[in-house]
Amino acid sequence: MNASSPQHTAPHPMPRTILVTGAGSGIGQAVTRRMLAAGWNVVLAGRREQPLLDTAAQHPQALVVSADITDPEAVEQLFAAAIERFGRIDVLFNNAGIFGPAANIGELSPAQWQEVCAVNLSGAMYCAGSAFRHMQRSGGGRIINNGSISAQVPRPSTVAYAVTKHAVTGLTKSIELDGRAHGITCSQIDIGNAASEMMQDVGANSGALQADGSRKPEPTFDLEQAAATIEFIAASPANVAVNHVTITAAGMPFIGRG
Repeated sequence: MNASSPQHTAPHPMPRTILVTGAGSGIGQAVTRRMLAAGWNVVLAGRREQPLLDTAAQHPQALVVSADITDPEAVEQLFAAAIERFGRIDVLFNNAGIFGPAANIGELSPAQWQEVCAVNLSGAMYCAGSAFRHMQRSGGGRIINNGSISAQVPRPSTVAYAVTKHAVTGLTKSIELDGRAHGITCSQIDIGNAASEMMQDVGANSGALQADGSRKPEPTFDLEQAAATIEFIAASPANVAVNHVTITAAGMPFIGRG
């Protein structure tokens, strides 16, 4: 090329933005760090500010917003803050959730049921609704719901968790259907035994309750593998829908569980 010839380079694309609920720990934390490393803008949402700040680690492309997703007004404020900072939200990772009590349907109290529903179901609905309305206006986007293998097959004495996670599957399918006209796709990732704080609650290392009443240690796998799967979904082209992905620790009691 002649030294005086102009050099034409493609414009650098603007970083895309993902909003992650429950970003201060577990899979939300792993996804946040992975997406920041990949050059995305990341909005970190959660009830407790300090774990979010620790996860963001003052990254220039991170926005920390302390928000209670069970409060619809707080969710609207969360999305408004994200849009004010980054202009648009390309992906929602609808991740926040709680395991709830170890209880069967006869033992579960109304207060326990309502607490699990408030986070796992109502919170997921509020966040998806805000994301959907924004994506309608901005020309499309992607919502990724964190289900669980308990959205397919429950563990013993986890009725609140299992029922709310089954409901997330209905939410995923409804968003995918209703979003078609607006360029909005919806995915669900069902994760089984990723090594997180929730697995300690289940007792995967010490002995998780099995359907026959026994307790057995269960294999786990690195959170980073689940985060890589979510990055793949988030980064997929707009004309690709990744409907449902199940990723589990090899050898865990899932196929044939019960």
